[in-house]
Amino acid sequence: MLAPGNRAPDFTAANQNDERISLAELLKSGPLILYFYSADFTPGCTREACALRDLHAQLAAAGIGVAGVSPQTPDSHAAFAAKHALPFTLLCDPDKSLARAYDVVGPLGFGIRRASFLISQAGVIEDAVLADLRIARHEAFFRKAAATRAR
Repeated sequence: MLAPGNRAPDFTAANQNDERISLAELLKSGPLILYFYSADFTPGCTREACALRDLHAQLAAAGIGVAGVSPQTPDSHAAFAAKHALPFTLLCDPDKSLARAYDVVGPLGFGIRRASFLISQAGVIEDAVLADLRIARHEAFFRKAAATRAR
């Protein structure tokens, strides 16, 4: 997993609307929480996405954007976002190239590890957490990011 202080690897990926979006575009309006999750509609990933949804107003007030990354298709992401009223971008990583760039591919190349990165507007990783099964650690990470940057 990439550590704080590292430059965030650039990328362009399809989102839930099948539109291509780059890291630079996501950072235009401020820092970004980029979080990796294994799959749409799984219990843990749904809980994490809903925690971000519930904190979205606080994150937005602090000027922080959010984007999730997993291997599913734009159609799967669109259905997941619609079912849970997710107000943020979901990015498709079917070949796990983003997961490899951020060093969050699971053991032996299987799956995606649950990881969250706070990336500054300058493209530098400011903070990060890796907690595969401890979703509460990610929720605490999101709350800390919002509180630290509150305006």
